[in-house]
Amino acid sequence: MSNESTANAVEVTDVDGLTETPHAEVFEIRDPRTVRLHLDAGESVPAHKHPDSMVVLYVLSGALDLGLGDETYDLNAGDAVRFDGAQDVSPHAVEDAEALVVFAPKLE
Repeated sequence: MSNESTANAVEVTDVDGLTETPHAEVFEIRDPRTVRLHLDAGESVPAHKHPDSMVVLYVLSGALDLGLGDETYDLNAGDAVRFDGAQDVSPHAVEDAEALVVFAPKLE
């Protein structure tokens, strides 16, 4: 579902057409890695880390409780959050939810 122009390094993807769950890779080129997260209401991703990344999560639809370290953030469609992936992260869908997650390499 992507149109890639290697000369310009442009890649276009129809996010609505991605079907893998809970994670679907958005682009074939993974720098920075971008995934579409889909969780049904009540579904969670266990706590985990992305120690080499700064992470940006943008909620496309629905609502998530996002556990970051010892804190929980209530996120709704249109909310964006940026955080250091070295801490535990665990999203939980309060209602059916989709989000775009970008994993950017940390700068030295």
